[in-house]
Parts: sequence; C-alpha cells; structure tokens
Amino acid sequence: MKPRRAIQKMFSYGLLNRAKSVTFSTITFAALIFIIYEDSIISNVSVQSARGISERLQSKVGEFKAIPLLSFQEVIEKADTISDQRPLKPPFSLTEEERIAWFKKTLPKFEIFKSDKLTQKFHSRVLDFFNHECEVQAFMTWISPARSFGRRESLAVESFFKVHPHGCMMILSRTLDSTNGYRLLKPILDRKFKVVAVTPDLSFLFKNTPAEAWFNEMKRGNKDPGEIPLAQNLSNLMRLTVLYKYGGVYLDTDFIVLKSFKALKNSIGAQSVNNESGNWTRLNNAVLVFDRNHPLLFRFIEEFAATFDGNKWGYNGPYLVSRVVQRFERKPGFNLTILPPMAFYPVDWNRIVGLFKMPENHAHSRWVSAKLRQLSGETYGVHLWNKQSKRIRIEEGSVMGRLISDHCIVCEDIYSS
Repeated sequence: MKPRRAIQKMFSYGLLNRAKSVTFSTITFAALIFIIYEDSIISNVSVQSARGISERLQSKVGEFKAIPLLSFQEVIEKADTISDQRPLKPPFSLTEEERIAWFKKTLPKFEIFKSDKLTQKFHSRVLDFFNHECEVQAFMTWISPARSFGRRESLAVESFFKVHPHGCMMILSRTLDSTNGYRLLKPILDRKFKVVAVTPDLSFLFKNTPAEAWFNEMKRGNKDPGEIPLAQNLSNLMRLTVLYKYGGVYLDTDFIVLKSFKALKNSIGAQSVNNESGNWTRLNNAVLVFDRNHPLLFRFIEEFAATFDGNKWGYNGPYLVSRVVQRFERKPGFNLTILPPMAFYPVDWNRIVGLFKMPENHAHSRWVSAKLRQLSGETYGVHLWNKQSKRIRIEEGSVMGRLISDHCIVCEDIYSS
C-alpha cells in the first residue's frame, strides 16, 4: 500500500506542477496583453483623456479578474525596468578618441535618440495638453529611469500645483511616459490636476535652432559626449529649446515652489552676488521663465552648440547662462529680469543640509521660525541642490519639513523622502 500511495502522491504533485505552469503561463500572457493595451492608452494621453484613464483601466482589469493584482504589478514593474534608460556614462580615463569610439558603439542604447510613433506625436500632444485654461505653463525634464522618480520629485510637482491649482505641468520623459510613470503621477491626476509625461522628439525640438547641427553630429557619433553623462547635458539643452518653441516656466525636479510665478516674465535667478557691489556673480538654469522665441534663449542654444564641453560640470548649464547674459544683458531688445538669490536660491548648495534638520534646542527653533518668515517674503521657491541633499532625510520640525507640509498635495511620506 505504501508504494501505491507514494506513486499517487508523486502523480498528484506532477499534476499540480503542470497546473501551476499552465496557470502561470496564462497569467503572464494576460498580463502582457494588459501592459500593451495600457501603454497604448497612456502614451496617447492628453489633458482631456487623462481624467478618464482610471475608469478605462478598471474596465480592462475586470476582464482579468482571475489574475491577482500582485502579479500585474510584478510583471508591469519588470517591463518598465527593461524600458528604463540608465544614464550612459563612458568608462573612466578614456582619451577623446577612445570615448568617441565607445559612444559610437553604445549609440543604439540611447533610447532618447530614437524616433518612433511616440516621438512623432510629441508636438500634437504638447498643443493638445496646453490650452487657454492653464494659468501657468510649466515643464520639467526626466531622463533617468522611472523608478528613480521618487517621493521628493513628486513633492516638487505637488508644490507647483499647490500654488498653481489651474496650472499645467508637462514632464519631458520617455521613461515616465509609460505604465509605471502613469502610476507614479496618478495620485496627482486623481486630484484633477493637469500633469502629463510626454516622450520628447529631440529632432523636432532642435530643428531650426543652432542645436540642430550639433544634435545631428552627436547622433552620428562624431562628437565627444564627454565624461559627464550625456543625459545631464541633454537636459540642459532640452529646457532651452522647449521654452524657445513653446514658452513658459522650466523647473528642476528638486525645486519646491512656494509662491505663484504668474507675475514673472522673462526671468532668470542669480545664484550668488558680490557682497560689496550687489552685482550678480553667477546665474543658474534650474528655474527659467521665458516667452516663446525669446532672443536670449536663442543665444543660449547657440552658445551650447558652439562651445559644448561634456567634461566640465555645469559648463553647459549654469556657467553657460552666466556667460551669455554677461554678454547681452545690457544690449537693447533682450528684455530680461535677473532676480536676486532669495528668489530661487535662498540657500546655497553647501548650506542646504541645514534646512533638513529638526531643531535641537530653543535657539535652533527660533532660527527655523526666522528662516520660514524670511522665505515667505520674496522667495518663489527653494532649490534643494539634490546632488548634495538627496540622501538627507527631511526631519520633522525642520525648515524643509514645515515648507513641504504647507505646500504638498498628497502629503504622504514627507519625512521618509
């Protein structure tokens, strides 16, 4: 009897395994169909259709009731991870010739260079999304993987809508223009704010600008991308060209908005000033406010294409706008306002960590209160200098904790970000 029971047990176990295999295959197949369908919806989202996505997705989910939600999430995360674009950085200590050879070989991996159905719809999606109902038209860029778009970046988006409830925010990003990206932005969309991620068409953005020839040479692999990840410098150029073609506000994803930008026009912020003369010594490009076709934007783009250097941090960003403004700020026709550091950069990068710390004593508490009063005046927002602060936790009772608590929308996980 024992051998027969053992055989029966083995037979049952085999059937169970086979059943599990069939079930897993069915789940995987169904989930993949769902991903394809869902991405096709999300990729074509406009402000009119964004609000209806949740209902349509729920109706589709109903068709696969037998599939556990966790299985969907696991498969979707896997698909998004595959499509995520990691910053491609050349190996250290290469010569210029070796780096160009590496770049040519690696070019197929640069997803942002590719042209496809999504990029071809870029211009029409921009026009569909922005309309006369937008009190402020704003842009961000995100070239990193979608999974890197964390709580702190979401808080930056939330702060924009806390101050501009009728504003419109477009994030130029292939990785966020996806299922995973939609899920990250969904808490904000569910509250009826106008935010969307759109895959940019770089060829269109750079066309008929001084960047067009530079970009074509780069796509052919004929230029040295430099030691700094090319994505960082592409972001510097994209913000200039998108404002040149559409106008509006550009914000870095580590900028907390405190006050309305509606009154600002053709403005850039000083990062530092000379204490004696009061003249600016460096500008920054983390926040830009410009009309469409502004001549200074054209000069910025021209300077980028003519002097590009991928080996010096900031050379194609803050230092670039500083160089160009220094040459043209006093010439007629450029119509530019240079705001003091308190406007966008009230705390410099080497002191930003202090805003994240909770008060340790009564004197520190008084300092926090005084700093908050100061920031409530002429400060439009605070640049968090993410390179220095991204690993610093926001502590309860700190300046940043108080600011974000007052300027968030979803207001989740503030002190774990």
